[in-house]
Amino acid sequence: MQNDPVEHLITLLSRLPGLGRRSARRAVLKMLMDPADRMLPLAEALNAAAAAVRPCTTCGNLDTQTPCHICADPHRDHSLVCVVEGVADLWALERAHTHRGTYHVLGGLLSALGGTGPDDLSITPLLRRIETDRIEEIILALPATVDGATTSHYLTDRLKPTNTPITRLAQGVPIGGALAVLDDGTLAAAFKARRPL
Repeated sequence: MQNDPVEHLITLLSRLPGLGRRSARRAVLKMLMDPADRMLPLAEALNAAAAAVRPCTTCGNLDTQTPCHICADPHRDHSLVCVVEGVADLWALERAHTHRGTYHVLGGLLSALGGTGPDDLSITPLLRRIETDRIEEIILALPATVDGATTSHYLTDRLKPTNTPITRLAQGVPIGGALAVLDDGTLAAAFKARRPL
């Protein structure tokens, strides 16, 4: 069974979020029933995305160009930077259509238990952006978890010397909630009710 391509595909798919072995097995079976219409186009799309998508050198978003479409958009408010944990949070905020500024992806959260320190996050590039760009507000859109609060406090301390106003998301984000799984209305309410730290 080690060299079985079907089992190998099931194993690879089951590593994706939300797919266990049973779900992966059903997906593989569906693709194998019509490989020309389901499997081969998927393989081509995966190959094309792997070759074309890369992190934005400005904000850390994933896109086919760098700077990404958001950073390159002249209609965005480049003086407003929303700091998020990961790309999934950025995409969730974009789906809610509430933020018309730019973003900065940290690439994680500070976590003593997880062994994630300040050097593991994209904090230095954020400080560089504040120095070189005309940033008028930093919005901390981090999850309402212990690690999210720790990261917010750390960033607030690091950003205070820049005299850039810092706000954070307020109502609507539940304690322990992750931005990527919240509905658009909750995200919109939280974004509009942000307040200074």
